[in-house]
Amino acid sequence: MSLQVASAISNSSLLQPGFSLLNFDGHVFFFGQKGWPKRSCPTGVFLLDIKQNELKMKPAFFSKDSCYLPPLRYPALCTLRGNAESDEYQYIIHGGKTPNNDLSDKIYVMSLVSKNSKKTTLQCVEKDLGGDVPEARYGHTINVVHSRGKSMSVIFGGRAYTPPAQRTTEKWNSVVDCLPSVFLVDFEFGCCTSYILPELQDGLAFHVSVARDDTIYILGGHSLQNNMRSPSLYKLKVDLPLGSPAVTCTILPGGISVSSAIVTQTGDSEFVLVGGYQSDNQKRLVCNTIVLEDSKIEIVERASPDWTPDIKHCRMWFGCDMGKGSVLLGIPGANKQLISDANYFYILRCKGAEEDQEEELTAQISSQTSTEDPGDSTPFEDSEEFCFSAEANSFDVDDTDTYNEDDEEDESETGYWITCSASCNIDINTWVPFYSTELNKPAMILCSSGAGHWVHAQCMDLSESMLLRLSEANVKYFCNEHVDLNKGLQTPKKVVHLKKQPMKPLRKKTTMKLATPAKKSFLRRLFE
Repeated sequence: MSLQVASAISNSSLLQPGFSLLNFDGHVFFFGQKGWPKRSCPTGVFLLDIKQNELKMKPAFFSKDSCYLPPLRYPALCTLRGNAESDEYQYIIHGGKTPNNDLSDKIYVMSLVSKNSKKTTLQCVEKDLGGDVPEARYGHTINVVHSRGKSMSVIFGGRAYTPPAQRTTEKWNSVVDCLPSVFLVDFEFGCCTSYILPELQDGLAFHVSVARDDTIYILGGHSLQNNMRSPSLYKLKVDLPLGSPAVTCTILPGGISVSSAIVTQTGDSEFVLVGGYQSDNQKRLVCNTIVLEDSKIEIVERASPDWTPDIKHCRMWFGCDMGKGSVLLGIPGANKQLISDANYFYILRCKGAEEDQEEELTAQISSQTSTEDPGDSTPFEDSEEFCFSAEANSFDVDDTDTYNEDDEEDESETGYWITCSASCNIDINTWVPFYSTELNKPAMILCSSGAGHWVHAQCMDLSESMLLRLSEANVKYFCNEHVDLNKGLQTPKKVVHLKKQPMKPLRKKTTMKLATPAKKSFLRRLFE
């Protein structure tokens, strides 16, 4: 095992406890950033590019038929294959926390569509579920089991907010352990079924689960109700006959009392357990090898890497499996760095030099990041960009289109929740979608006055049809406060003088001539 230092060279606060890493064909993608995504990377998914001793983040894009995926921290994550021998796989993402600390009950399937040196395109599809749908949660696990030629997902554990009927003013956002129910999810039909097993008495969060074929092993985990880390090792076996599925649970000896540990696969049936906590204020610096063979599990202690003094003495640590036997670890660096959110990062490689090659992932792994959830007391909001150095030379990708902090604006000033005008009534705490195109942010439009500034479409009293028309047409828009000013500053248009046509001559006036004195005398004599 080798530990390589990754020293931060710019703001690294984008990576906070609860992030996830996805490995597609040796390319690692980061998901679950701190805060809502910014305009330069609206997906919130980044390619981690390690080249020339630097690790940079490049925005990843979604295909046109993808759904919206919020940045979720502490979700359940695992790979999904068509069958146990399939080479192609997707990622299943369930639950997790949004930057607003809302919990998600949705399930997504992520796959890689295309990848080149310039652009990475992913596809994200939300799955509709029915039946016993698991409640919104975080800190849980999801695995895929294969039995009799069929596959199903298994969800277990986690934490959720106190039910609304049990909330009090003092503990309105307090969390509780989820019930120790086992959920089977059939992706083919979108059906969920829950099972209550007598062997599972306590709800567990931040545990580790490793699956192979039709069997799942659950190790460790923390229970809020008992304030303890479970020393038990549970074996879940799922049988998928033609009729109803059957789920059984067996308690095995040889468990480890740990929470928030990380598991990475180093061989066809070999895994390494690293990190986590053995008590509330004590990290677990011991590493273990897990071997799955012939429906059996063997857990043995192995030599640990040479932990640095910073790792040994820090209060907390966090990280995630990078795939291929590597783990990305982070520790707080607030004491030694000017930026309070900055962290130190390390890459832990669990394979030997002769074993560090591309291998197929034939077993399903699901583990939580290596820290207890600090989000209950310290919410993480407002995204930052990230780039740091690393002593590695893999993931050979060009440096073009790198995500750079200098390319972004400060979203606290020019973001979605600004006071756009004197009549602005958009509040992040009370806002609800107004237009059909809105999801989690208010629609905005650029006012072309001066250097330009963004305003909320709703505050400008724009109808949805007008908003769509302005977004599609190549015209300048001026907000309500600047539209009159813009008219006054406009250069008068050039007046085109029309050629005057000659007017038709008027008819000659006819006037009655007065009679002469002789005619008057004659007329008087005539009428007398």
